[in-house]
Amino acid sequence: MEEYGKILIIATPIFLVLIIIEKIYGIYKKDDTAPLIDSVSSISSGITNSVKDVLGLSLTFISYEWIVSKIAIYHLEANILSYCIAFFVIDFYGYWSHRWAHQINLFWNKHAIHHSSEEFNLACALRQPIASLVNLFTFLLIPAALLGVPATVIAITLPLHLFLQFWYHTKHIKKMGFVEYILVTPSHHRVHHAINPEYLDKNHSQIFIFWDKLFGTFQAELKDVPPVFGITRPANTWNPIRINFQHLSLLIKDAWRAENWKDKLTIWFKPTGWRPENFDEKYPVNKIDNVFDFEKYGTQNSQKLIYWSVTQVLITLLFVTYLFDNIAKIGLPNIFIYGSFIFVTIYSYSELMDKSKYAVFWEGLRLIIAIAIIAHYGDWFGLNHAFSMSNYIILSYLSMSFLIAIYFVTIDFKTTQNQIINS
Repeated sequence: MEEYGKILIIATPIFLVLIIIEKIYGIYKKDDTAPLIDSVSSISSGITNSVKDVLGLSLTFISYEWIVSKIAIYHLEANILSYCIAFFVIDFYGYWSHRWAHQINLFWNKHAIHHSSEEFNLACALRQPIASLVNLFTFLLIPAALLGVPATVIAITLPLHLFLQFWYHTKHIKKMGFVEYILVTPSHHRVHHAINPEYLDKNHSQIFIFWDKLFGTFQAELKDVPPVFGITRPANTWNPIRINFQHLSLLIKDAWRAENWKDKLTIWFKPTGWRPENFDEKYPVNKIDNVFDFEKYGTQNSQKLIYWSVTQVLITLLFVTYLFDNIAKIGLPNIFIYGSFIFVTIYSYSELMDKSKYAVFWEGLRLIIAIAIIAHYGDWFGLNHAFSMSNYIILSYLSMSFLIAIYFVTIDFKTTQNQIINS
């Protein structure tokens, strides 16, 4: 956990700088593909995922280390060869776990968050799941285990492989010539994120595009079919925690309402989007039928709300950085208390971004949690030792945030709504 936290401290500012550069470039080219409020939601999703990972909130039924101990034919050292083998096998593993996430109802729940943005930009790459609490696909690493690739090599290569998928989430890089035949490019991945019928469930590869060509899921970006992004059952919220469990919630409801046991049991493993017969009529859900004729979510916002949301996510990043840099010092079980505060924080300000009146409740709850933490421990998880005024600054910020939430709910949202109606 501690090592991964250190990696994230290095990676996070790099990602943020690249997101800012893309934003500035889009404004310069008069083709801004990164609305601020959408980017805030995406970065917030990245925070929830990284906090979940750092806290170790996931379970692997069969560990890679156990597989190596049982089936390894050779035992490689941690060298360039073993890292190359690990990278190649992880990419194979990534293709199939990614493909199954798109094709099987239950597994789509952990992946829907990544596709939930109706934009396509670097920030949306950070939309990663907290719903993936169980890893069922370790067996896909068997080729590396047979060769005895050390578990430490896999552990280092996995986050590197993930980070290398960041760059191609952009509309600003067009087709890249011969590179298109080898690597996944922005053009390939625009196809993957698109909800156009021509593009659905294509291009599952993560680094090497030849997996799609080998297994029949490749689709080139077409000049006459501009990709439209999002999910066919739109999330209609900026709250990444709610998005993470929307599909699961629908599956549970449909399984409960199904009239025969076969549907109750098989719905989980049917193709993504499958519902029992006549359920679309009996229990309709919002679905996009014409990809070129739907209204994007949350486009009408006051500048005040947008800038306050940006402020909130930047302050949250400061809280998260302190957690990642002090995991050992904070210790157990306190890191879980800290992590819970981060989740409540993100839930709170993303509810405000959704213009929900309940944002006031969540802001009040996080203020109470912070007061309880400081009252119990005497300071903010040891921060007072480095900065003596930290208690006052944190409580002042959270009190102000609570009052600002009240302002938005009681005044700003009503004013914005009236302006929309009058226009």
